[in-house]
Amino acid sequence: MVENNIERKSTINVAISLDEKLIPEKIEWDATDSSVDGWKECKAIMLSMWDHKASSGLSIELWTKEMTVEEMNLFFFQTLMTMSDTFERATMNKESANDLKDFAKSFFEKIKAKEKKTAL
Repeated sequence: MVENNIERKSTINVAISLDEKLIPEKIEWDATDSSVDGWKECKAIMLSMWDHKASSGLSIELWTKEMTVEEMNLFFFQTLMTMSDTFERATMNKESANDLKDFAKSFFEKIKAKEKKTAL
């Protein structure tokens, strides 16, 4: 059956296991279009959505207790880089996308320098 002229629907599911203090212990996801069958585990998720009626962004950010600061640093860097690619594809604004990439690289370099200082 075709709903509202939509020929195909893809579903993404996320399951969050919480401890007694409601802190995520395990995050799993599955998608109907995934190339790997079954639930996949991850340590963090950032989901952003645009509510066009309210002209407002909505987001969910969760990470497990086991996610290290170093992993979070890398996750944020990679997310910023991906966001710049997405922004460029969506807006065709290559200059601003490159500005975001430059920021992401600078951000990551500063984080790595701080990690080195902390390790000493």
